[in-house]
Amino acid sequence: MGIAEIIIIAFGLAMDAFAVSIGKGLSVKRIKLRHSMSVGLWFGGFQALMPLVGYMLGVSFSSLVSHIDHWIAFILLGLIGVNMIREATSKEECDCKSGRDFSSRQMFLLAVATSIDALAVGVSLAFLGANIWMTMAVVGVITMILSMIGLRIGNMFGCRYKSRAEILGGCVLILIGSKILIEHMSDMA
Repeated sequence: MGIAEIIIIAFGLAMDAFAVSIGKGLSVKRIKLRHSMSVGLWFGGFQALMPLVGYMLGVSFSSLVSHIDHWIAFILLGLIGVNMIREATSKEECDCKSGRDFSSRQMFLLAVATSIDALAVGVSLAFLGANIWMTMAVVGVITMILSMIGLRIGNMFGCRYKSRAEILGGCVLILIGSKILIEHMSDMA
């Protein structure tokens, strides 16, 4: 897996955190440096950590499933992507008041919730033999930057970009999963 693919995966994974950051931005009248640092560090940190946890789990089982690892990566990335799209297109209203809380407890819960998909991607990366350290760094930095940008966008524009970001992220993950499967199938031919 090359750096271009890692960057694309990082953008896809960061979309949940980006969308939540938009919601957080809606809730504050004036963004302070501590707000930006909070969303950036919490979301970027967890998005970087979770692929490592998933990778370690995947390495533990890779010898058992090496002959179907491409299918596992395809299915996991596809399911995560479809779920992101489903959540983005649900009829739930954007809740602007729930984002006012920047406490450590609240940010921890949001960081875990937005990085669960990164855990599953980490499992897929183990099957593909990807460089986990480079992946962690790229995913963490991109998520941190996009979260900080999302906070600003939410503060300026409101909810109208939240679902679009989640749909884009879901599509990216589905495309990466499909690419992995197609490459494996063409290698076998």
